[in-house]
Amino acid sequence: MASVKIKFRPSSGDGDLGTIYYRVIHNRVVRQMATSFKIYEHEWDIGKSIVIPQCYDKKRREYLRKIQLNVNEDIHRLRRIINLFEKNGVSYTADDVLLSFKKSENLLSVFMNSLIKTLEQIGKVRTAETYRSALTSFMRFRNNKDVIIDDITPELMLRYEAYLRDRGVSPNSSSFYMRILRAAYNRAVEKGLSMQRFPFKHVYTGVDKTIKRALPLKIMKKIKELKLDDIPNYDYARDMFLFSFYTRGMSFVDMAYLRKKDLKNGVLSYRRRKTGQRLSIRWERCMQEIVEKYCTINSQYLLPIIGDGASIDHRKQYINTAHNINKSLKYIGKMLHITTPLTMYVARHSWASIAKSKNIPLSVISEGMGHDSETTTRIYLASLDTMAIDKANNMIIKSL
Repeated sequence: MASVKIKFRPSSGDGDLGTIYYRVIHNRVVRQMATSFKIYEHEWDIGKSIVIPQCYDKKRREYLRKIQLNVNEDIHRLRRIINLFEKNGVSYTADDVLLSFKKSENLLSVFMNSLIKTLEQIGKVRTAETYRSALTSFMRFRNNKDVIIDDITPELMLRYEAYLRDRGVSPNSSSFYMRILRAAYNRAVEKGLSMQRFPFKHVYTGVDKTIKRALPLKIMKKIKELKLDDIPNYDYARDMFLFSFYTRGMSFVDMAYLRKKDLKNGVLSYRRRKTGQRLSIRWERCMQEIVEKYCTINSQYLLPIIGDGASIDHRKQYINTAHNINKSLKYIGKMLHITTPLTMYVARHSWASIAKSKNIPLSVISEGMGHDSETTTRIYLASLDTMAIDKANNMIIKSL
């Protein structure tokens, strides 16, 4: 059976970057394949054949860690190819192993799955999910037939865009997939897996302003007053929807991770997971009523969305809960004949819209949904007077 080893070839020049390469040995025949991974000699552990990510520079340290993750993935793929040859009982050479590796490396799904795995390993779970979503969509378009990265052309991407449009996918969603695929393609070009052919030059990769999904005050009142005691799932969904509205349109992920210790002296303080910004909200009786309605005695969390325990996948849990809540909210919307599809995000839009209708100054309310960029939102939010926001929030709550 063939064996695989990781080697490092120092540069002939003093202090220059060396190259990591792979050595495949089979039937006493040795073949080598250089990689695009360049490191300095002091960044290589010759005894363990691994990259040493010990560096004072944070960016360099992260770069070295990514290289080791990529090397691990390559070695895993080489051994998988060898095992496949052995399992099928076919005669093969070291050259066959490397040839199969190069061919598989050039396939879009193989390359993107490698990127996804690396993203997950470095903690970028959300980014990994978006890459997986884009790849799934594209492979569905291809009827699960893979494509060599070098064969991705402007014509192919135009056909994919037409495919998405014919299935009712919005321009923004289509653009979302295109931008992710373009990022992966550019990474492949950097790695030398393809020539740059600019395959995305004719497809839409911009961002259109979305139609605001805001509800008027009278509809919000109907949602609040709806009798749902006999339908626990709907009642729970409505409570989470109202809690978001009461807290100035707090996003569901921020609600999920609220801890009891975040509520002190009548003020709820939390850091937005999306932007890292610190926000404070005056605690109102309506918020307390929702919290008291559910038993969270043995939990560190304020709301009954995710559970405690190291073994619990919190992200997966809140995503599943969000899905179930949005499903219930849609049924509530149908019960009240609301034409706008009801989701948790509608609460955020509704708070801003109602605040605006009450002539609350734009410098006080979160008018972020109307901004062209999140940067603009952060700039004006950073200078907001918390007391003014709390006053505005109190006005809106009392209107219900």
